[in-house]
Parts: sequence; structure tokens; C-alpha cells
Amino acid sequence: MSDVLSQAEVENLLNAIDGGEEVRPMPVAAPAVQRPREKVSVYDFKRPERVGKEQMRSLQTMHEGFGRNFGAALSALLRTMVEVKLTSVDQLTFSEFVFSLENPTCFNLITATPLEGQLILDINPSILFPMIDRLLGGSISSNPPARRPLTEIELRLVSRITSLFLNEMQNAWENVLPLQLSVDRVESNPQLVQIIPANEVIVLVSFELTVGEMRGMMNLCIPFNSIERVSGKLSSNNWVSYAKKPATAESMQRIGTRIAEAPVEVVVELASTRITTADMLDLRVGDIIASEKDVNEPLLVYIEGKPKFLASPGQLKGRKAIQVKGAFQAHDIRVNLPTNAPPAKPA
Repeated sequence: MSDVLSQAEVENLLNAIDGGEEVRPMPVAAPAVQRPREKVSVYDFKRPERVGKEQMRSLQTMHEGFGRNFGAALSALLRTMVEVKLTSVDQLTFSEFVFSLENPTCFNLITATPLEGQLILDINPSILFPMIDRLLGGSISSNPPARRPLTEIELRLVSRITSLFLNEMQNAWENVLPLQLSVDRVESNPQLVQIIPANEVIVLVSFELTVGEMRGMMNLCIPFNSIERVSGKLSSNNWVSYAKKPATAESMQRIGTRIAEAPVEVVVELASTRITTADMLDLRVGDIIASEKDVNEPLLVYIEGKPKFLASPGQLKGRKAIQVKGAFQAHDIRVNLPTNAPPAKPA
């Protein structure tokens, strides 16, 4: 038998046998009912989830658009192709964020009025130094970055990058909350900065920057106590989506009025020809350059560098003028430049 009797049960059986009593079977306990185990959700008190999923999705959508706009602005500043890609939007504690950074690094403390506290912008040296070299006129090299704090000159150059970041960040948050962003100070050792408690929850928005063959991370740290009061506004139902709206008569009239007031450049091409470099260097005042254009052919009018109209030359109230004859078509004029044009002849 698999069941083992206890010592008390054995003594009771022996006493019953000695006394001549009938041995009755011992009651068997009913088997315990196996209840199905309920699903247990793991909760880490060191990393509480204080920002809702809807707010996290709103932050992700906002900063995806911000990354595209910031990449375009940074490309214009560096005059090279820069790709800014949103990699993650996570919740973690401030201590985990700080100890995951390099030392030294570019640790910008940002004041965001009317939000409480300060935000943090960290730019990894692996991508920061190549951008500084590009601003100084160099090329994007794959040399390992220097492990040192930034100099005063480098800090001034980095301020141009952070200014673009803050400008695009204001545009991204405009539909949620108008922000006034400014850099309070820049630190090199992130572990010496304690703007919030170490176990405070933050929202970490991480971007990957690609400049040429170089890649590096840029992190935006948003403490939860800074956005706690405006967390209700971080909802997809409260901020304007990027859906395309149909055009109305008022919007078309407003756009047409703005476009009508925009100045454009008008250039009239009288004639074209070719001369040698030696003849061009020998040109003097009063020399005449012969061309192949017939005097009766219409002139070509360029609007912002594109051919748009055909015109004839003339004079109006003592000033040189042209009279528009019609719209330009690609088959109207064929400019045939001679391969060996006659040299310039003196008058």
C-alpha cells in the first residue's frame, strides 16, 4: 500500500486486537479538490507603470513626426543627409536611465515652461563629434570619438543643434500644450545630476541618428512628475490628428491670397551663343558678340528659373519692356547652339 499509517493509528489497531474488539476500517480522507490556478500578473514595485498605454501611444505618434521634421532641419544645417528614426518609447526609473549612459556625454538640462521640473536631452558622443566636425567644415569620418568633455567652442556649436531640437519639439507639442523650451545648463557626467529621485518613473524617448556611415543615439528623458498634470491631454481624442481634410472655399481663397502676394523672379533671355575662354578674356567695353538668334523670334520669359511665356521686346514710357505673346510650349522654340561660334568682333 502506498499509504503509510501513523504511529497513533498503529497503536489503536494493536489495542483493538488485544481487547478482542472488531477491527473497523479507518475512514479515508476525501481527496483535496484541485482548483484551477488563477492568472497572476507580475508587478515590479521598483518599476511601476504610471503612464497609461493610450498616453504612451500618443507620445510615440507625436515624436515620430518630430523625428522626420528634426531630420530635415538637421540635414539643412549640416548640408548632408541625416536620418532621425524613433526607436522606442519606454518607462523606467531615473537611475536606470542615468547608469545606461556613457561618461562623459552631452547631458542637456531643459526647462519646459509651464511643465514642472526639467527635461533631459542626451546626445551620444559617437554621433555628436562627427556632427561637430561637419559644422567646422570637415567630413563625416568613422574615427572613434574622443572620450572627453566638450570644450567651450564645441558647446557653442552643439547649441545650434539643440536649438533646432527645441524648435521642432515646440512644434510637435503645439497641439497638446504650448511649451517654451530653453537649455538651462550642459553637464558631462550624468551621474552627478540629480534633478529627481533615483526611483522616480520617467518616459524615455530614444532616437537613432544616422549621418553618413556614423550612427548614434539621442535620448529625451521626460520625468513623470513633469507631465502628470497634463497626462489627460495626451490622448488621441484631444489632439489634432494628421488626417487630410477636404479643401474648403475659404481655405482655397486664403491660400490664393497668400500666393498672389509672394514675389517671384522674372528673367527674359534675349539670345544665347558660345565663345571661347580666350575671346571672353579679351572682351572690352564696346565689343559686340554675334548670336544665331533671329530678330523676329520671340523671347523666352523665365519665372523662377522655369520657361513660362513667349514675349517680344519693346519700349514703354522710355523704359525697356516686353509684351507677353502667349504661354510657352516645349515645341515652340528649339535653341540650337553652334558648336563653333564665331569669336567676338570689336565694334
